[in-house]
Amino acid sequence: MTDPLIDSLTELAPGPAREKWKFWLTALLVFVVVGAAITAPILRRRMKRAARLQQQTEEQARRELTQPVPMNPSDPRVKAKLFWLSDADSSVLAPVTVELPLSSDPVLRSKQVLNTLLAGPVDVELRTLPPDAVLLAFYILPDGTAIADFSEALATSIPSGIASEQLGVDSMTQTLAANVKEVKRLKILIHGQEAETLAGHVDLTGTFAVLVNASQAPTNPIAAPAAGRVGDLVGPPLTAGGSAVKLAPR
Repeated sequence: MTDPLIDSLTELAPGPAREKWKFWLTALLVFVVVGAAITAPILRRRMKRAARLQQQTEEQARRELTQPVPMNPSDPRVKAKLFWLSDADSSVLAPVTVELPLSSDPVLRSKQVLNTLLAGPVDVELRTLPPDAVLLAFYILPDGTAIADFSEALATSIPSGIASEQLGVDSMTQTLAANVKEVKRLKILIHGQEAETLAGHVDLTGTFAVLVNASQAPTNPIAAPAAGRVGDLVGPPLTAGGSAVKLAPR
């Protein structure tokens, strides 16, 4: 059985050459079909990659518009403490002293230290928060409760797991405790909405105690796991000795 298209094209050829034309046209058709079968998955992967790059570009544009709180050179330079993973033990946090021009306004000061925390150190292995996460808004209530609203990347890009999620939250609470005395508790929102968990484990429906002294007992109890997720995992902050870590370029 031959292709009607091939038959119609070879009818115009003289008898002896007709079979040769039919052979070559059939081979060409097979080549096109096989080539399409090979290139189709490659094209699909490239389209998916282009879509991811476009999403990352949009996320970067949102970061440029919403995240940066410019450091005012006229602000006094302060030795701020930021908490990233310890280079000696990645299961704990270590304070890193960084000299930054910080505002005396507690809201601006909180944004500045959290944005520096998000920017992370040069060593990506010491990061506690995903690099594409954006701090969308931050304000402090009269009772000392801080509301931090992050982009969805905080929940979607952070490694899912009790340890990684808890370290991410602890790095924020300990950084705020070390630099903004007005903050007593931290409430985390995702894109303006309350989320049940960060990435499936740490409960975000409550607030996290911001403890100036690591020996203080946490105000949030550890809830029993329910419905496949772990409740509020606020516990004693995880700390380790300080270490010298370079900041990532901003």
